[in-house]
Amino acid sequence: MRSEGWRRYAAPAGFLLAATLAVVLIHSGLENGGSPTRTTTSVTPPGKRVETTRAAKTKPKVTRTSSTQRFWTVQAGDTFGVISSKSGVPVATIERLNPNVKSTSLFIGEKLRIK
Repeated sequence: MRSEGWRRYAAPAGFLLAATLAVVLIHSGLENGGSPTRTTTSVTPPGKRVETTRAAKTKPKVTRTSSTQRFWTVQAGDTFGVISSKSGVPVATIERLNPNVKSTSLFIGEKLRIK
């Protein structure tokens, strides 16, 4: 019986080892900029030049409306607030120009007057 006593401690010791390893890996990833996918290691022969490029971060596209645009076509996710921020027209103006339209029931493809 005495020889099987070590098995009693094997599972907790394995768990502690795995948890410690996870903490060390996460900590080292945070020290290297937080993104382990950015770090690449490659071995090149001496005297060879290797050029590396990183993908540029994509910026969200901002659509600007011209000052002559008079109507807005409702798209998925649009609200009076969203339309106001994208078009630069105050919500009160959109409500005043569209008295028969409820801000809570916009339909995709619907045309709203904004000027």
